[in-house]
This record gives sequence, structure tokens and C-alpha cells, in this order.
Amino acid sequence: MTTIQISVFLENKSGRLAELTHALAEGGINIRALSLAETIDYGVLRLLVDKPKEARSVLAKAGFTVTETEVIAVEMPDQPGGLAGIVNLVTRRGLNIEYLYAFVGQRGQNAIVIFRIDDAPAAIAALQEGGAHVLSAAELSGI
Repeated sequence: MTTIQISVFLENKSGRLAELTHALAEGGINIRALSLAETIDYGVLRLLVDKPKEARSVLAKAGFTVTETEVIAVEMPDQPGGLAGIVNLVTRRGLNIEYLYAFVGQRGQNAIVIFRIDDAPAAIAALQEGGAHVLSAAELSGI
């Protein structure tokens, strides 16, 4: 079970992020989680939204360069060592975590983390075999 992440190339100039968030707001698209990595000249904004296909269309029409990536949303204990346990399930299989970021909400007593892993099907299998709950896109949207 993967979910779709929207990645947007952003020039590092004043107002560009405001334009993007305004376009999403006007399109009725809700941001559920985000991560912004930047360099001197540009940034990459990674977003989980409630309507990924619509978001891609809205942002492309607004002049943004947009791609879609499959990511994995994993529920984990919200306590010291929770992330370490989840990371171990993946890395002991030799899978590479390309990046991760936290989700804005909780599910009961658990936190949620978003992973981009080089082999998503193998990572999902490793996580589920280790007892981790991988959230579906529908479950994620309902939080």
C-alpha cells in the first residue's frame, strides 16, 4: 500500500511558496503533510494532499513543475525508539530509505511517518511482516 506524494520544484524567490499554497487553496485541496528541502537557488516541496490528481492539475496550470512519487505511510509507536524499530524493519532487509518526514497527525497513541524507500513493495512486505501497520491512502486521508 503506497500513497501518492506530490513533489514541486520551487524557485527560491520571495512569494513562490505563497503562490503555490494559494493555488491549492483555490482548488479546494487540503495539505496533510509536507517537507521542504532547499538549496541556494531552488527547493523541492513534497506534499501529501487529500486529492493528489487534482493538486497536480491545479499546480501545473499555475506554472509549477510537478511530479508524483509513491511513498509509504507507516504507523509507529509515539515513544522513544518507535522510529528506530520501524527503520530497523526496513534496513535489515538491505533496503535504502531515501528520505522520510513526519505526518501532522496521530492515529490513537501512534505517530505516522512517511518514507520514500528504493523498493516500496519489498519495504511494505518487511514492515508488515515485522508487525508494522502500513496505512492505505484512504486511511491517511481520513486522519
